[in-house]
Amino acid sequence: MVRFIGKRLLQMGLLFIVFLTILFFLLNAQPGDISQQFVGNPDIPPEAKEILRARLGLDQPLFFQYLNYVKNVLTLNLGQSFDHFPRPVSEILLQALPRTLYLFLTATLLSYLVGFQTGKLVAWKRDTPIERFTMVGSIILYTVFYPWFAILMLWFFGSKLGLFPLGKFLDPEKWFDSPYTANQVFNMMLLSALVAAILVGAVYWFTHKIVEPKPRQRARRLLLALVAIGMVVFWMVSPMSQYAADIAYHTILPVTTLTLVFYAAITLLTRSSMLETLREDYIFTARAKGVPEKVIRDRHAARNALLPVTTSFVLSIAAVIGGGIVTESIFSWPGLGLTLLNAVTAEDIPVAMGALAFIGFLALVAHLIADILYAVLDPRIRVES
Repeated sequence: MVRFIGKRLLQMGLLFIVFLTILFFLLNAQPGDISQQFVGNPDIPPEAKEILRARLGLDQPLFFQYLNYVKNVLTLNLGQSFDHFPRPVSEILLQALPRTLYLFLTATLLSYLVGFQTGKLVAWKRDTPIERFTMVGSIILYTVFYPWFAILMLWFFGSKLGLFPLGKFLDPEKWFDSPYTANQVFNMMLLSALVAAILVGAVYWFTHKIVEPKPRQRARRLLLALVAIGMVVFWMVSPMSQYAADIAYHTILPVTTLTLVFYAAITLLTRSSMLETLREDYIFTARAKGVPEKVIRDRHAARNALLPVTTSFVLSIAAVIGGGIVTESIFSWPGLGLTLLNAVTAEDIPVAMGALAFIGFLALVAHLIADILYAVLDPRIRVES
């Protein structure tokens, strides 16, 4: 396994350089540069424009710009923004990233948790009204044109009913005298969510050693309830609670829209995987031995059907981070996707390349994690040395 991971890391490094090369020359193939925005301004003489191009390194040959960029990325120096000069690219991306993580990871986790349970249920109750109703709804949501669906959700729940705000991620009036910045509150919300996830994982890890099913379930419910109560109490006494509530309120509509679409895909994937698993010989053997149906469903079929779902979850993380352009544009959510779109529109090459480099790196890491998970979750898979 160590040898396999070493080879994959070497392949990832070479592929990442190829990825940067393609992106750099594609983005630079756009006509003009950042200085072209000032051509029509009579207050800026041509000499000032040339000084700007020289300061940004745009007067150098394209190949030297490429070498400098690759060197800077490999040394974790993403340069300075053209459009927000001299603001560092890393500062811009780090400001937008927590917003995207909060929005999309919440929707992804909810959709995978609910979608897996729903797909498991409808596969087990095949040819029933529950399955037919769920499948029709899932297929509609899975095939819907997402931009239209997002605009429809925003119009109906935000404009028509007035239940949720129309875009943005906070109410400026509530933040006028706030002692905290939006990023500080975002980071605290992400940190508390990470702590809660670690505690939940610890609960399942330690209770897994309890052999009897009923005592194990009671212990898990008790410990999970304590974790939930602890999180609620923490935010009730926190001075950031009112600002976190404002952010959470603005997040409900985009998270719900994303969750519905992701949920449909996971439900269909889980159902298909479960149906294939239920046809395996060991399922018939378990039934012949008199194993209870619930045990067959949850411990035999569902666990083996979880492999493609888990792999899909890992691989979707990179797509989630980079695929937020449509969602963040419609809901006016200032995250990484909207930052990338604005950078490409303004020909801000360093910011665009920095965002795409991060997304590409995350995709490569996700594929490596998926390969490792295949070997860990399925004992039939072994890595050849």
